[in-house]
Amino acid sequence: MEYIKNELLAVEPVLDNTTGPGRLTKAAVWGLLARLYLNKGVYTDRYAAAVTFAPADLDKVIEYTDKIISSNLFSLSPDYFSIFGNANHDNKELIFAVDQRADLNGHNRMAYFSLSGDQYPLTAFPAANGTDGPAITPDFYQSWVQANGATDPAAADPRFYKQNISIYTNPGDSCVTDFNMDRGILRGQQYGLIRVAGAFVKCANGNFKVGKLFNLSRSNPNLPVDFTLAIDFTTAGSNYSTGYRVEKYEFSRKSASGRNFGEADISILRLADIYLMRAEAKLRKNDAAGALTDVNTVRTSRTAYAVKGTPLPAITLDLLFRERGFELYWEMVRRTDMIRFGKYEGSWTEKTNTDKNKRVFPIPQTAIDGASNLPGFLVQNPGY
Repeated sequence: MEYIKNELLAVEPVLDNTTGPGRLTKAAVWGLLARLYLNKGVYTDRYAAAVTFAPADLDKVIEYTDKIISSNLFSLSPDYFSIFGNANHDNKELIFAVDQRADLNGHNRMAYFSLSGDQYPLTAFPAANGTDGPAITPDFYQSWVQANGATDPAAADPRFYKQNISIYTNPGDSCVTDFNMDRGILRGQQYGLIRVAGAFVKCANGNFKVGKLFNLSRSNPNLPVDFTLAIDFTTAGSNYSTGYRVEKYEFSRKSASGRNFGEADISILRLADIYLMRAEAKLRKNDAAGALTDVNTVRTSRTAYAVKGTPLPAITLDLLFRERGFELYWEMVRRTDMIRFGKYEGSWTEKTNTDKNKRVFPIPQTAIDGASNLPGFLVQNPGY
């Protein structure tokens, strides 16, 4: 940790705040330092029964997040899903990101990876489809349900889902001139462009036909693309349509195959995470009121949709952990969060191992063998 901290501090004076988000800026350094200090207790004692959060480290988190927020260089986006859209490079919420604009020939798979093989997001490219990849666990979905009680999560939180395909609420809208995929967490029977013999079916007026989807690409034309909650590693639980899917990053408008031109910049640091890191540091220092203000600032900022976020009446560490999941799902911070919040040794879908050694990945044997001709130069992590 000291090496990384010193490297960041060494470059901070020579950086500006105008070349982001695809390049390192002063604000990006501050955000990375805040993240470093927030996780310091884990990094310095990786296998501890409980993480220690030193007050001085939490003060550093607050110091660096304060610098970003008070700079007024960034703002929370009213349109949540625009943060992950094709044109997000200029989104004022992004602080540091992997630049994936089309002219850089990005190949990230964040948009197509979770979709069904029979979901085709682009009218111009009948070969650009999903891959039936990962889904969210039922446990994560239930956290949304538990948070919103009798109200469906899609009607309670603007971060959960954005409907773009009108046929879901208006069955008569089966012919469209323009087609946009729904965003967020996708559940149940899916509708979309209908592809037959390599071409999209059109209505009599020349518009594109939208209808119920089936697993034609999987040679199972009678099996609906109906995403179910249950998913596991059994045969029945790992079928093509099991598990609720995620379409958080927008499917590239220029992707002929779905596997290329990932135009949306991949967020590493954005302002919402800065607020939530500051909230966590405040809460761990017993400033619950300050933490609640920061959390609710994020929750109530997404005002572009009919569904609006509502403030929480109180905050605890468990609620803050849940809130980070709602805000940052699909952004590759969940594992780190689970370890820091003491959740990683718990059990959830297909996960029962409680070995603390598994917080750290194994070192590939090829790396150990190639590191040096000196025996024992690179030692395998405990437990592997």
